[in-house]
Amino acid sequence: MLVIKKTYLLVLTAFVLVMAGVNSGCGVYGFSDVSIDPNVKTVRINFIENRAPYVNPQLSPTLTDRVKQKIINQTRLTQTNNENAHYDISGYISDYSVSTTGVQQNRGVTNRLTVSVHITRFDQLKNEKKEFDVSRSFEFDANVSLQTAEQRLLEEMVRSLTDDIFNRVFSDW
Repeated sequence: MLVIKKTYLLVLTAFVLVMAGVNSGCGVYGFSDVSIDPNVKTVRINFIENRAPYVNPQLSPTLTDRVKQKIINQTRLTQTNNENAHYDISGYISDYSVSTTGVQQNRGVTNRLTVSVHITRFDQLKNEKKEFDVSRSFEFDANVSLQTAEQRLLEEMVRSLTDDIFNRVFSDW
């Protein structure tokens, strides 16, 4: 009887762990999705400048820091400031603009904040440069000032853009 209970407990535990892994995988990209040449060991992550016509002073430093954190925490690469890093990642915010999206039922008039980032990844080992753009839009109530909306949306903007940048740099999405 004790053997049956232990077997049942092990099967139940395995099932729960498998289901937790399946559910947590929805929309989240783990280390297994990252494809990095085994010869690549170091990365230099440069400051992501803000070249957009309108500048949110918090976005560049926060985004740069979060991209660094994600790369260090979710890859085996070692961060360096050396110009000869195997991967040299740089970029800039190319667009930060607001437009009116119109009237939506039950929400009234909404605005859309669009943020675009241009990223370059230079692979020293292959002497290969890849460039790409990521863009995200964030809606907010038109009755709210841009400054208030920026404060409310900053965390979501940074998280979404960081994930998109990471996936494009390492997974070729």
